[in-house]
Amino acid sequence: MPPADDIETRLTTVERTVAQLRQQLALTTSDATAARTLAAGADHDVSEVRAELRAHTQALNALRETQLEQSHKIVELGREMREGFATLATGMAQITALLTKAGETS
Repeated sequence: MPPADDIETRLTTVERTVAQLRQQLALTTSDATAARTLAAGADHDVSEVRAELRAHTQALNALRETQLEQSHKIVELGREMREGFATLATGMAQITALLTKAGETS
């Protein structure tokens, strides 16, 4: 049988080790709780960023549609303007011809 002092020393060592393990467990539990809280916050932040990204994408798509519509309108206005200038040029040519003819007969 081991001496009583040896058992007391071993028991003291075991108790000290158990106390250290309890402290480590408390720290680990606290760290795990903090990590879960941070992870939940990060997940929430990621969700918000994704929602904003979807909103921005929708806004850009709407802007693209508007730009395409405006581009088509500009092309149409350009065509109408060319037709108008062609009509104006034809009218000016007719007026010039009439004025020239009237000047010759006078």
